[in-house]
Amino acid sequence: MEDSPSIISHLSIGTNDFDRAVAFYDAVLPTLGCKRIMEHSGAVAYGKQYPEFWVQTPINGQPASVGNGTHIGFIAPTKEAVHVFYEAALAAGATDEGAPGARPDYGEPYYGCFVRDLDGHKIEASYWDMQLVHALYIDAPE
Repeated sequence: MEDSPSIISHLSIGTNDFDRAVAFYDAVLPTLGCKRIMEHSGAVAYGKQYPEFWVQTPINGQPASVGNGTHIGFIAPTKEAVHVFYEAALAAGATDEGAPGARPDYGEPYYGCFVRDLDGHKIEASYWDMQLVHALYIDAPE
C-alpha cells in the first residue's frame, strides 16, 4: 500500500442489523469495482485491493448510531458509475439525499450523488474530472 493515492487506511460504520447492512453493501459497492475482502464475526470489509470500508456491529456492544455531519465518499471511475451506484443504492433500499449531478459549490470537476444507507449513514459516490482538476488547480498559471 506504499503507493496508494489515498490518505485513509480504512473507515468503519456500525449497524444494528448486520445481515441487512451487508446485503445492502453487497448490492451497491460492486457498482464501483469494490468487493468483499475480509470477513470476521460481525464485520465485513470491502475494497478493491485491501480492506478500506468496514461494516460491523459495534465492538462495545452498544447500539450503532449515525454521526451528524459525517458521510462516506466513494470514488466513482466515471459519471455513468455515479448513476449506476445511485440506482443500485435506491433499489437496495437507500434514501435519496441528492441525485447524480454537478455540484458547482464543490468545484467544477466534481460530479456525484448522495444517499442514506439502511442504517441512516450518508454515503456518496463522486467522480472527479482529473483533466479539469489539473487545468483549474494543479497546472493553472499563477
